[in-house]
Amino acid sequence: MAHPAPPHVQSAQAQVAAALQQVEGKPVDLLKAPWTEVEASVPKLLGGAFQVNNPNHQVLALGLAGAFAERLAGEHNAFWFLNRESPEGASVGFPDALMVISPFNEVMNALAQGKLARLDEIAASIRRRLGEVRFGAAGGGQKLSPMDYQRLIDPGFMQFLVMDPAKVQKAFDSKPDALMREVRDALGRTQLPAEVRQQFEGQVLSVLPQMDPNKSIADQVEMAPRIVELMAHLFGTVSSTGAAQNEFWGQLILPLLFIGAPQSFPPVDEEELEAFNQGAAPLELFVDVVPHSVQAPEEGLLGAFERSEVSPIHKTFERSRAPLHLLKLDTTRIKPLLERFDANQMVDSVRRFTKYMEEKAGKGAPPNPQNEEMLKAASVLLTDLKKVVTEGKGELCLRQMTEGDAMSEQVMAVVRQALNAPRIILA
Repeated sequence: MAHPAPPHVQSAQAQVAAALQQVEGKPVDLLKAPWTEVEASVPKLLGGAFQVNNPNHQVLALGLAGAFAERLAGEHNAFWFLNRESPEGASVGFPDALMVISPFNEVMNALAQGKLARLDEIAASIRRRLGEVRFGAAGGGQKLSPMDYQRLIDPGFMQFLVMDPAKVQKAFDSKPDALMREVRDALGRTQLPAEVRQQFEGQVLSVLPQMDPNKSIADQVEMAPRIVELMAHLFGTVSSTGAAQNEFWGQLILPLLFIGAPQSFPPVDEEELEAFNQGAAPLELFVDVVPHSVQAPEEGLLGAFERSEVSPIHKTFERSRAPLHLLKLDTTRIKPLLERFDANQMVDSVRRFTKYMEEKAGKGAPPNPQNEEMLKAASVLLTDLKKVVTEGKGELCLRQMTEGDAMSEQVMAVVRQALNAPRIILA
């Protein structure tokens, strides 16, 4: 398998194979044995019926999911790719068509129904779909890679927004056809190239015609939570920060806010000096070594917001079972920090810390261009965040997005500007 299963899936698969061998007294080939044969051994492993909420039973499902994915890889060159929304933290994709499955979900459903042979039905359905693509008019196109899937599917980027509650509510109360007309009208008033407008319309508006025209989009959040969130963003966002990877926000940018601009630094140990000498980015060491000047939440979102400080942007999303990509945040904790934040002071602190490490190491920092890029990006994004929180009039929200979403955000901003611009009416 070109992109193998995540380590925890591999471990579960090995555990299941070992357990099957023990209860059956012989090896069971999880890649070739009929699923009905494997299913016959399940009660022996579990000591009874499969229970969806039992953690030990979930390990069995995870191990079988690894085997199912490996079978798909052998037949179709399927691969795992990072997908934070999937229960196993990754999903399986195919090079010949944009098709995503969660092997863990499929195995859980099959075990809950007492019918592991259902996996053969799923495999047959995949085989038919890929056959149609390979031999159809679209056959022979460019192959998709794990990185292509991750860019399109995995919500690995974030940005902060200030949203106008009244505009958000108006969008939620609107019906699909009204929103579609407004967006198309706004697109026509932009200076975007025709191919960009066409692509935007295809990506953003394709779901609206499938919704019930007689109901507001808020009443249909269970059917299309993503498009409802997107309409809220398109019509309700007043200002926003740039987008960056989740890890960059959570592990570097927001910790810098809680650290502040210290005048002195704590002692460093041999391990930290060794990391510095090996070329670790001084900014990353700064975040690891220097304590927070203001206590951050021990748990919660991005290490900066308690769970009680995070909520859906609208009560209608409480009905949706899908992971939320748009969340409302309480700014009580971070607003004072942002008011005190000074980008120049932050950069100066990191520079002084670098000299401090050089003194302790007895030599200069190894060249690290990435450090300068990260420091500049952190400075820009925290300045953005300060502006939207301290100057913005509305509610602070967090938007989770794919890399593809992040790349198209500039086009979204142009359309949003057209939606809010005054319209010239000729008498």
